[in-house]
Amino acid sequence: MDMNVAVVGAGSWGTTVAHLCAHNVPTLLYSRREDVAEAINERHENPRYLEGYQLHPDLRASTDLAAVVGQADVLVMGVPSAGFRQTLVDIRPDLRPWVPVVSLSKGLELGTRKRMTQIAEEELPGHPVGVLTGPNLAKEILAGNAAAAVVAFTDHTIAERLQEVFSSSLFRVYMNTDVVGCEIAGALKNVIALAAGMADGLETGDNTRAAVMTRGLAELTRLGVAMGGRPETFAGLAGMGDLLATCISPQSRNRYVGEQLGRGRSLDEIIEEMNQVAEGVKSAKIVLELAEEFGVEMPIASEMRAVVTEGRSAMRAYRGLVQRPATHENAPD
Repeated sequence: MDMNVAVVGAGSWGTTVAHLCAHNVPTLLYSRREDVAEAINERHENPRYLEGYQLHPDLRASTDLAAVVGQADVLVMGVPSAGFRQTLVDIRPDLRPWVPVVSLSKGLELGTRKRMTQIAEEELPGHPVGVLTGPNLAKEILAGNAAAAVVAFTDHTIAERLQEVFSSSLFRVYMNTDVVGCEIAGALKNVIALAAGMADGLETGDNTRAAVMTRGLAELTRLGVAMGGRPETFAGLAGMGDLLATCISPQSRNRYVGEQLGRGRSLDEIIEEMNQVAEGVKSAKIVLELAEEFGVEMPIASEMRAVVTEGRSAMRAYRGLVQRPATHENAPD
């Protein structure tokens, strides 16, 4: 394909997506760290985030943001939600018109409660924006295990073209035009993953964890549909698929934070030792604000907000959920 891809953000997932793209098109990865860019270029690895995993030999990295963005026919944003807007502002002078922007971030902006594609539309007007999302654990993909994802754009033609860019023989990419649903599912599942991790930390058993995931899916579906997403999106890869992977995998940062909270550790202590972002911690408060705005009951998310913002213990949070009266399964909790 006659196309150049720029990936901004050399964390574990940004690097992995750049690795996938490099199989199909010339790909340049932006890293803020000189040592990371050097390791990718010279040894084809990212030891800071993906130690022991080999990257595609054609993948190149640079610390020059303007140079990376200036040659892009497709811009992929692998930046956490907290720095997403400012990075777009920094990119704007060097990005050519009409270049599609793909967000990898599964978070919401503090203060505005906006999705990443909404921020991209504000900061980069005229650029088509969409997301790549799904049950995708970086190390499993780099290990050569099969996986699937969704690329979502309202423009089907763009989604179809980008499907070819991201796909490989073991990474199957489906198309979707429900950008809102795909994006909301990715942000909300991180909050539910905190609860699933707590179940592990409290050693409550698989029955409890299954109940949390199932009722969590119901919660995020209700809010997502209220915000304009399509119900079937939440039953697919962007919804249920991503939720399951994030809730059960030892590689999941959000599940890990929940597990450690369940074992009695403080949130500050857990976050301090991590070198990557657990988006669910920041999203919990925003999700409840959205739920209140759209009139949606979200008891699991409510307890998670209390844990991460008010210091409520994991045990107290679970007792609060258990003590809620049961209603019809298909009715709001």
